[in-house]
Amino acid sequence: MPLISAPAGVLEVDALWQQDNPNDPNTDTVALLCHPNPLFDGTMNNKVVTTMYRFARDNGMHVVRFNFRGVGQSTGEHDYADGEVVDAMTVLQWIAEQTNARKLWLGGFSFGGYVTARVAEQVLEASHIWGLDDFDITKIALIAPSVEKNDSSNISLPADKTFEIYGNADEVIDPDNMQAFAERLGITVSIVDGAGHFFHGRLSELKSLLEQHTFGSDS
Repeated sequence: MPLISAPAGVLEVDALWQQDNPNDPNTDTVALLCHPNPLFDGTMNNKVVTTMYRFARDNGMHVVRFNFRGVGQSTGEHDYADGEVVDAMTVLQWIAEQTNARKLWLGGFSFGGYVTARVAEQVLEASHIWGLDDFDITKIALIAPSVEKNDSSNISLPADKTFEIYGNADEVIDPDNMQAFAERLGITVSIVDGAGHFFHGRLSELKSLLEQHTFGSDS
């Protein structure tokens, strides 16, 4: 897997580039995925992230996942989200050099969901600072986002592009807090009945919900 230059040294990236297909509009889209907390063994190979990866791949999108600083071959130390947002934006700058696709599907799980929300804000509000003015976010997928363990009180996201999925048996993030976060933003929510934080035995349901929210009636 390639290593790309980053403020904390290098980042390990796993990228899948689809063959351009004028008959498939999704080849204009890149999915950028953020993984859960490295302090609790989160990596880009996490099974929820892998489910998002397969969803994007199977629907013709280019897809990029990466290890945050200090994970795998990525250098640096965990920075409690601030540095990880920089990591994701650095990967996005690299993506811009690799492909002409400029539609962006953002997805993150747990800590990565919180980082994804902040990355979306950067793309929407400060893209000129990063040299990314021509990217257009199509969807923002927040999977069991870590909204209580990180300060999410000032996050603002477009309700028509953002959705949240969580299990009502989540043992890591309080479902009530995830619901309150979604209600504050006015975003679409899907609750997987009986599912815990890691969606054990429910990943196929999760993949179906990703498809529904991206291509279905609420998209």
